Amino acid sequence: MPNLALLHFIPFRRADILQMCLQEGQLDAESLVQFRAGAAHIESHFRDDFHRTKHALKDTYFSLDPDADTRLVYLDNSDSLASAKDLAQQVAQLLERANYDKVTPETLANALDSASLFHIRLMVNLDDFDEVLLYTRGASERTEEIRGPFNLWRKTVHFVNYDRVVLYLRFKDTVNGSSTAADCRPGSTMLKLFQNVPDADLEMLFPNTQVGMRLRDKLMIGIPALVSGGIVLTTKLGATLVLTASLLGFWLGWHKEAVTLDRNAIIVLLAGAGTIGAYLFKQFSNFKNRKLRFTEALTRNLYFKLLDNNAGVLYRLLDDAEEAECKESLLAYYFLLAAHQPLSAQELDQRIEVWFSQRWQCQLDFDVDDALRKLAALKLAYLDDNYWHICSGETALTKTK
Repeated sequence: MPNLALLHFIPFRRADILQMCLQEGQLDAESLVQFRAGAAHIESHFRDDFHRTKHALKDTYFSLDPDADTRLVYLDNSDSLASAKDLAQQVAQLLERANYDKVTPETLANALDSASLFHIRLMVNLDDFDEVLLYTRGASERTEEIRGPFNLWRKTVHFVNYDRVVLYLRFKDTVNGSSTAADCRPGSTMLKLFQNVPDADLEMLFPNTQVGMRLRDKLMIGIPALVSGGIVLTTKLGATLVLTASLLGFWLGWHKEAVTLDRNAIIVLLAGAGTIGAYLFKQFSNFKNRKLRFTEALTRNLYFKLLDNNAGVLYRLLDDAEEAECKESLLAYYFLLAAHQPLSAQELDQRIEVWFSQRWQCQLDFDVDDALRKLAALKLAYLDDNYWHICSGETALTKTK
């Protein structure tokens, strides 16, 4: 269960973070110039850093992209396998920088076993994939009222809802022809980005999801079918059943009286066969139509949840990660400048989290250690005797040129 009270992800834009800091008015004229120079250096550094990362990801993903429309230069199996492994590592690093959390295999298994929130039984065959990874960002606890058939009963359920979910799938080199994933390119890697996904419905995100019938749904079809079948037998098939029983009795030697198959008898038999056929077809149609309605509900639900596919997911994640790195660095740099004295990592972390909580009503778990590591790498701050100091204004201005 994720920590629902605190966010690692900062739910504000980078441009807004910059303005939020400036509007605090805690910087004198000299510090304000230094902060603007440092902010420009931070943005320039991460823009160049993620530009290189983007091209590295494009090169790695190209041979695995199921949507690629350019020709692939020959790669042997070992190169393809190496690309898949490299891509998984690069995507994992990118998601971590974008403040996503990995879903453990145990959490995924529990989600696949739990009941769906929108009255559908969903089944996923994980054997179609060589690798399955799920990442989430932004978890909150929600409640929803579920209604039974004909509003006979209502139940309030509590569940965890994820703001963003990234699904990473690598298909096997051979896919079972009977699988719903048979249309996917064997050996390819699929990336999907979704929004607003309940933890109990993670299985609906997979491309080989199959819609099944719950016991309740089978009873809702089966009981009326039995009742109507009894009515059909007693009201419309009486003559046909009597004639059929007489024919079977004569053929099996149970009685010696012959049954004449005249025109009327044949019409009775054909009418009975037609009635039975129509009844069975109606029940089969009821079953298929109910399953089709479930499939439509699944498709409609996914339509509003899907944000991006494959290469588009990588570009979104690159932008998210760049935003996250800049926001964390800007906040740490600003609050070190605004303190006008060296701060320990714990003091800096507390100031930023209290500021978000009291000023912006946002409960945040700020990753201060990572932010300070970035500032040190950018030569904007340094550690001395367990306290973090801002580098001189000349150093920051020099680095931006």
